[in-house]
Amino acid sequence: MAMYNFKKIMVVPPAKDFIDIILSKTQRKTPTVVHKHYKITRIRQFYMRKVRYTQQNFHDRLSQIIQDFPKLDDIHPFYADLMNVLYDKDHYKLALGQLNTARHLVDNVGKDYLRLLKFGDSLYRCKQLKRAALGRMATIMKRQGPNLQYLEQVRQHLARLPSIDPYTRTIIICGFPNVGKSSFINKITRADVEVQPYAFTTKSLYVGHTDYKYLRWQVVDTPGILDHPLEDRNVIEMQAVTALAHLRAAVLYVMDPSEQCGHSLDQQVKLFESIKPLFANKPLLAVLNKCDVTRLADLPPEKRAELAVLEGSVPLLEMSTVTEEGVIEVKNEACEQLLSFRVDMKMKTRKVEGVLNRLHVAMPAPRDGKERPPCIPEAVLRRKRAAGAGPGRRLERDIELEQGDDYVLDLKKNYDLPEDQRHDVLPEIWEGHNLADYIDPDIYQKLEELEREEEQREAAGLYVVPKIEMDETLREIRRLAQQIRDKKSIMRQEAAVTKHSTKPVVARTTPARGRERSASRLRSEMEGLGVDMSGTEQAHFTRSRSRSRSQSQPPLKRMRVDSLGQSRSMSRPPRDEMGVKNAEMKAKLNKIAAKAIRKKVVKKGLKGEADRFIGNKMPKHLFSGKRGIGKTDRR
Repeated sequence: MAMYNFKKIMVVPPAKDFIDIILSKTQRKTPTVVHKHYKITRIRQFYMRKVRYTQQNFHDRLSQIIQDFPKLDDIHPFYADLMNVLYDKDHYKLALGQLNTARHLVDNVGKDYLRLLKFGDSLYRCKQLKRAALGRMATIMKRQGPNLQYLEQVRQHLARLPSIDPYTRTIIICGFPNVGKSSFINKITRADVEVQPYAFTTKSLYVGHTDYKYLRWQVVDTPGILDHPLEDRNVIEMQAVTALAHLRAAVLYVMDPSEQCGHSLDQQVKLFESIKPLFANKPLLAVLNKCDVTRLADLPPEKRAELAVLEGSVPLLEMSTVTEEGVIEVKNEACEQLLSFRVDMKMKTRKVEGVLNRLHVAMPAPRDGKERPPCIPEAVLRRKRAAGAGPGRRLERDIELEQGDDYVLDLKKNYDLPEDQRHDVLPEIWEGHNLADYIDPDIYQKLEELEREEEQREAAGLYVVPKIEMDETLREIRRLAQQIRDKKSIMRQEAAVTKHSTKPVVARTTPARGRERSASRLRSEMEGLGVDMSGTEQAHFTRSRSRSRSQSQPPLKRMRVDSLGQSRSMSRPPRDEMGVKNAEMKAKLNKIAAKAIRKKVVKKGLKGEADRFIGNKMPKHLFSGKRGIGKTDRR
């Protein structure tokens, strides 16, 4: 399968990623620094190198994509027709052709702008020509977006196709849906094809491998085919038709005489007649599946008459994939027919004459009419006569043939142990202890006694629960208990909502009660501080109008510089002291904030308030300088 390894096709990136890959590679692999005081020839070479490198990268990448995809004219007709059925040959060729045209356009753009760059007279003009060249190449690739997307989908589907070798020994299984094709391939190969009791479970080709006469055989399971014209068949059915038409293989046409597949025997025979041209020059077998339900001999005369068309031209075999009756016989018969067919085909070719001419079987001719028997030593003859006199050694195979289905292989009868110890159970050791020592031989008897005692207790009414009549008081208690549970549940939900709410919580700097201002309160507080408040009983503590600050304080004293060096009004406290009552509270808050930041930064590895972050819109390597030797191969 080296010719058809579709899994090695290079991934086709989208148009945007395609452009990013090429331009980032140009940025990493070419010089990045140029100055206006350089010679104009050096400036031209700098930008010409970028244009040439970008054009070559586009050319190489597009060439790789075009070469990796198979050419429909060069591959086997089976794969060519299969790709035409799955992907539409015209669309496929058109996509590859447009990529080829884009490659030529990129080459022409590169040549044209290299010719213009040879006559650039300034750094600015050379730079603009380079930008125009790269921009036109990127525009050409942007227009190829749909083609690249289509080819990527084709590549992914091609990689999932089964590896079918069109030249090896192959058995193809075909027929109506749900007649047992997938069950048959699961029985004779290791393929795990999905089997369901409805039609069209198999939607694509499946391949399994089996052995016969020390040769590897390829078994292909095809989707079911319905009996209608070729132009009306869908993609699923056309895959089976393609396999039948192009693979030189033995064909097994599977039928269901019990008609459990939903199609009558007459319809199955008509489908056989309609696709019979696809069986030309191929060994063909008609297989009647589900013989465990309906056998050929049990069919009514009218059904046998419908099969009379097949019995004359095609061998009919019976099998059942449920009981596995006749499955191996069907496989062996198909392999034998295909082997003889391939030998006959090779014998008809011209090469066989050259091979036969090189073969010579020597047959010794008698020289003088004397008989020359083989020389066998006398000791060997005596041993043979002694062995033939009495019964020979009985092999295990002879015992198996004698007993038939009753035969059981006994590997312990030849153990070098006494007869009564050969079939003893080997001790099972776990952590140095023999498990047999912990097994109670009377465990089942004790279990029966316990069960009997339990039944007697149940019969005596020991486990009967007295029925409690619920009075009005108990019902009231239960109702109140349910209300309490509902209230607690609501409170728990409200607490959870409050806890996880994003609304900020503002600390209250003063108690909720006693907020009102009064003269008596002011007088009592001042007296408590040691201020003499006598004679102020008739005083009215009203807010007097203050003088303007421009008259009361000089400009330099009215402003205060905070910790960040910014000037601030003296009437406004610093931000880290707003809402804080005293220094003790401030220290406590600072400690809480430091702990929260430490938990966020150290334990969880998140960004803190001191981290400076500038989001990159482009990859980081595009902003970096040149790396040293040996560092550019990391991508």
